[in-house]
Order: sequence, then structure tokens, then C-alpha cells
Amino acid sequence: MKRTTCIAVAAAFLLAASAAGAKIPPPPPLTDAQKTAAEEKKKKDAEAAAQERAVKNFQGNMKKAGKPIPKPTPIVAAVAPAAPAAPGKVPDKAPAKDEKPAKK
Repeated sequence: MKRTTCIAVAAAFLLAASAAGAKIPPPPPLTDAQKTAAEEKKKKDAEAAAQERAVKNFQGNMKKAGKPIPKPTPIVAAVAPAAPAAPGKVPDKAPAKDEKPAKK
């Protein structure tokens, strides 16, 4: 009796799941911008994976040789340059520490 009930419940669940899955519409097609963004992301991910494989290979070879694995050195991100002055305006010369700024 238990086995029959369990099979009936499983069959009902599968039937309901297949009926619910049939009602879900397919996703809309990607635009050209989305396609290029996806390709760029895929390239970046592949490059990162290749770098990870290279690091793991290097570390494995160092371990096999019995040499210490060097610690990675942190890389400081580049700072964005300051915004240029407005066109046609020449910035005033900065006063020296002793001088007071000129009044206009």
C-alpha cells in the first residue's frame, strides 16, 4: 500500500512539473550589444582561467622541486588622472608658501 501511494505521488509530481515547464516561454533573443558583451565576458573569463591554470602549474612545479612558493606581490591600481581645466581658462599659478594669493 505504501509503495503504491509513493509511486502515485511521484507520478503526479512529474506530471505537474512537466505541465508547468511547458508553460514557460523561451527567453527573448539577445541584441547585438548583449551578444558582444557576452563574448567579451567570455573572453575575460577564459583569460582569467588560463592565468589561474598557469599559477597552479607553477606552484605545483615548485612544490615538486621542493622550493618555497613565492608570495604574490600586490599590484596597486592606476589612479585616474585629474580632470583637465576648462578650455580657454588658464589656471592661476599656485602661490608659494611665503606669498599670499593676489587679490583681484
